[in-house]
Amino acid sequence: MSDIKLPIEAQKELDKISKVAGYLWQREWAERNAGNISMNLTSFFKREEILEKTKNKSFTPFDFPKGTEGYVLFITGTGCYLRSLVDNIEEASCILYINEDATSYTIIWGGKREGFAPTCELISHSSIHLFNTINNPTHLAILHTHPLELIVMSHHPLFNDEEELNRQIWMMCPEVRVFVPKGIHCTPYALSSTEALAKVTMEAFKTRNVSLWEKHGATATGEDVEKAWDYLDVANKGAKLLLMCWASGFKPAGLSNEQLKELEQFT
Repeated sequence: MSDIKLPIEAQKELDKISKVAGYLWQREWAERNAGNISMNLTSFFKREEILEKTKNKSFTPFDFPKGTEGYVLFITGTGCYLRSLVDNIEEASCILYINEDATSYTIIWGGKREGFAPTCELISHSSIHLFNTINNPTHLAILHTHPLELIVMSHHPLFNDEEELNRQIWMMCPEVRVFVPKGIHCTPYALSSTEALAKVTMEAFKTRNVSLWEKHGATATGEDVEKAWDYLDVANKGAKLLLMCWASGFKPAGLSNEQLKELEQFT
């Protein structure tokens, strides 16, 4: 059975994903098969068409969180390189449909590589998409990657003082305070591809824009993948400027508390 035809709106989102994947590779944030991207595309598809197209397809068992029944998710593949999304997105990712009792999925587009399977972080992504459906419904995209300077900060003692870490990163330039207004969550270490990692990440998004996974990487959500990228890009810029000052041997003056407070009118 052939892939389902992509709605124009969904294709536009895939084009953005390809573009952002290129950014990640150029920035050295996506070494080898590091990182993953997903997007909740349910609203872009007609449910009746999905049910008709999948009624004779085989499904792969998977224990999704209850509440994700009928979701249509774009997601990258396990072992796939994000740089492959630039030119070979149909081989490095797929769009899958979760069945009506959230116990299995079938691929309705992409996954053309031999032996393809969705990322091992599927439980984390589906759980966060469900969380956003309930708590932040405009956020359809999830981006996990390895921003160099943010990872360095997760090894620093400041990681144990979230408020102070955010203050020092915010004070590096006004844009960081304005465009990452809720700041960075210092998310404690949890093993990849586990429910524990999903839980600590969802806890992070209750209060912050970015979840900084201890000694691992960072994750953000957004209305689309470009918006999620912006959170990570700007947050990492603050961390990079801070590290540059330290490496140059001085403590940055930074924006004052009064100046940071003044910027809240733009957040």
